[in-house]
Parts: sequence; C-alpha cells; structure tokens
Amino acid sequence: MVRASSMDQMDGGGAGRRVKVVGKVERLDGQSLTYSEFVDRFMKPNLPVVLTGLTSSWPSCEDWTFAGPDDRRRPNLPFFAQNFSSPRVQVADCSAREYTDHKRLEMSMQEIVDHWVRNSNTVSSSGHCEASSLYLKDWHFVKEYPDYVAYTTPPFFVDDWLNMYLDSHPMHRDSDIANHKNEVNCADYRFVYIGAKGTWTPLHADVFRSYSWSANVCGRKLWLFLAPSQSHLIFDRNLRSSVYDINEDVSEKQFPEFNKAEWIECIQEQNEIIFVPSGWYHQVYNLEDTISINHNWFNAYNLHWVWNLLHEDHKVAKEYIEDIRDICDNFEALCQRNLAANTGMNFYDFFIFITRFVLANVIELYHVQEPEDAKVNSPEATHHYVYNLMQIREVASKMISAEAFSIENLCVISEGNRSAMSDVTKILKDDGFRRLWMTLSEAYECIRRGQRILYKVRYLNQKGCLSVTCSKSDCNVVDRITYFMREIRGPEDLVRLIDTALPER
Repeated sequence: MVRASSMDQMDGGGAGRRVKVVGKVERLDGQSLTYSEFVDRFMKPNLPVVLTGLTSSWPSCEDWTFAGPDDRRRPNLPFFAQNFSSPRVQVADCSAREYTDHKRLEMSMQEIVDHWVRNSNTVSSSGHCEASSLYLKDWHFVKEYPDYVAYTTPPFFVDDWLNMYLDSHPMHRDSDIANHKNEVNCADYRFVYIGAKGTWTPLHADVFRSYSWSANVCGRKLWLFLAPSQSHLIFDRNLRSSVYDINEDVSEKQFPEFNKAEWIECIQEQNEIIFVPSGWYHQVYNLEDTISINHNWFNAYNLHWVWNLLHEDHKVAKEYIEDIRDICDNFEALCQRNLAANTGMNFYDFFIFITRFVLANVIELYHVQEPEDAKVNSPEATHHYVYNLMQIREVASKMISAEAFSIENLCVISEGNRSAMSDVTKILKDDGFRRLWMTLSEAYECIRRGQRILYKVRYLNQKGCLSVTCSKSDCNVVDRITYFMREIRGPEDLVRLIDTALPER
C-alpha cells in the first residue's frame, strides 16, 4: 500500500514533502536471532533490519544520557565536555549545503555544548530551535578514547574486515596519498554522532558501499531507504548527480524519474540498532535530540560491492583526465591517486587489503581442517573460511584484467605498495598482519560461541600460533603457506594461492 511518509508529521528539518512509501523495515528481537539467521535473512540478501535488545549492557546508555520525561533518555552533554575534551571534532551545519553534503565546521566539544545550551531556548522565525542546525558527525571516538569502553559490538557485526584492517594497517602506502589529513580521516570507520532534534543527513549511499550499523543510545530517527534496484531513479539523465534532499522540491527536469521511486520507512527508537545494507540510498532525520554509534564495515558478503564501486569510480577518474594520457609520465598512477582522493581507496590499497585477508583465512582454514591441530573442527567454521576465500577469489579474478595490474604498471608502482603486496614471508611476520589475523580468529570464535565479549585475551608477542583454534605450540602453518607461494605480485597470484588452499572446491 502506498502511503505518505512520516516526514509529513515532522517538526522542523524540512517537513511537508510526500514521497511514495511502500513498506517498513522489519523489526526483530536481536536476542532471539542467531548469527546464521541474520546472515541468511539480511546480510547475504542485502536487506535492512532493526534489532532490539542488544544495548542494555552498554556503559554509554547510562554515562552519555540522563532521564527525561516519559522514560525517554536525553543527551548528557556536560559528561562529554568533562570527559572527552577532543581538541576538534567535525560538525555539520544542516542549514548549509556544500556540494553533496552539509557544510562542515570544526569545533571543540566544549564549544558544541556551549552552543547547544545557549541556543536551546532560542527560537528562529520559522519556529525551530537554532541549535538544531549543528550536528556532530564522524567522531572517531574509539580511536581517540580506546581505554573507555562505551559499547561492545554485537556478534552480528564483528566480522568487520574494514575496521580490523585499519586497526593494524594504514589505508594508503603511497607517500603521495598517505598524508596526515588523509590518515586521520580513514583512521577507522567507527563513529559517534550527536544531533539536536531537526538535524539530518542528506540522501546518500554509504562509503565504499559498505554495510553500516547504527545504534541509538538515546533519541529517535526517521530513516527513508531506497533499494539498490531503484537507485537510478534518484540520478540525473547522465547518472552523475543525485538528489540531495528528498524533502525539497526536486526538479523533474533534472531528475525525471524521481517520482517513480518507492521508499521503505523506519522510525528507530532509543536502544535500537539498524542494519543498513550495501548500496541502499537513505536519508535520515533526528526526531529528538539523539546520540548514535555508527560503524561502516564490509566482509566477504559485500566485498563485490566495494570492488564494483572502485571499478566504476576508476572509470570516471580516468575519463576526466583521458586527454592528458599522452603527456603523462605515469597515467595509471595519476588515476589511482585521484581514485584514492575521491573514493577513499584505490586498486592497490584494495589489493593489499584483500591479500592480507586471504592469508588470514587460509591460516584459519588450515587449522579447522586439521583435527589433530585444532581445538575447534566444525562445519560452520569451515564454511566461514571457505566462503570468504571463494568471494575474494571471485573479486580477484575480475581484477586481473585491470590496467593497474599490467606488468608495465606493476613495475612502476611505489615502493610502499610493492613491499606491502609482494613478500609473503615478510607479510606473515609483520606485527600488523599478526594483529589482524588474531582479531579475525577471535571474531569467528565470538560468532561461534554467540558471545559479545571475547573469551580469551592474547598478545602479539606470545610464542606460537595466534589462532584461537590452534592447540599446537610448534604450529608450522606459516611455513606451509610460504612453501606454496613466496611472492604475490598481482591478482593472478592471489587466485592461485586460493586455489591451492581449496583444491577440491
């Protein structure tokens, strides 16, 4: 049934537009859902869901809020100012557009609190609180305050390759790309958002076409989703520019098919977590003063979304500078630099990333398939690693034909990229890789046990194997891998390594 969106009922934030809403996001008790059910029903088919009952033990739900009327929690902003006085954080001005997003400012936490308090009783000529235009976004809280445990990632979301990787590796190896500002911006993809009633986020699909999960510590949000199969309806005729705000008067001339779009709606309450699948465009409104915790992440189930985005964005980057190809010393390197600047990752960054996850998954698969070596030998564990490797193989196979991986271009890549992708022995002994491998092993043990808190603490400098499933003090799995392959020079070698690890599949 087609009905008016709940936006029609909103105060502030641009109420009044009627979009075609054809359904609501499913809501489930997260405590009664198993990981495999979550994968089969939502992650693999790429469908959104709201999960309840998963935040009751989070310290942030108490520390960051205070009781308000009708059992509603409210943001405890003085607590942030007293305990988390970040030098500067990013704040979006929801009243000012800058390209495809809101204009960004930098403020201290104390300045944000002072502004909020000063304007909380100030009403504009339109009848809305002036403070509602400022929205603290993309605060890398976990990176800045690692000793304060505000929450624990639910088991449904621990298979998070993006943040596992960034906890132990830089995103970029090329010195022309890996400047300080870039590294801060991609330090991780775990964020805290704080916004007053009426603040909002323009229409977008998430970075890298990743999954995301978003938990309301307090407050309520209205989400409007558009399925990937309809994403072309929000673009202009050239598929270059998309609608910024579905609640404004969208130009029928510029976006001729916008009115055909069919939206799915969700009102997310406090203590609820929403799973946002890959490639779903969405626009979000804070219906109350809200604090949320948000992660972007990807794994084997949506890895192809990441590669497809990189591939399409590379084509665009290439088209923009095609006319200088003949006078450019290293045309592909320039394309890759532009891709990293525009998308946040380039082909070489992505290849180094998947190489490490191939190696970590091969190690774990070896352990679960060797009963005498393993503490755990289950079909479920085997399935995880086999599926991961098969999905990476599918993506790596598509990468083989990319111009960036031609012999000519691989011969002239930066030394940082070359050393990061070639020597297998060096990679396996690297502390960053060992940390990633250990975290991946623990994540699947967490999933297997259905626990939120990992059962065992281990250290990088411990002797022997770092796999949770390994029972041998003299494990030689690293030697076995290097026996088969000492160098990985490109996607073809990666495919060959996976085929060696999966000889019967």
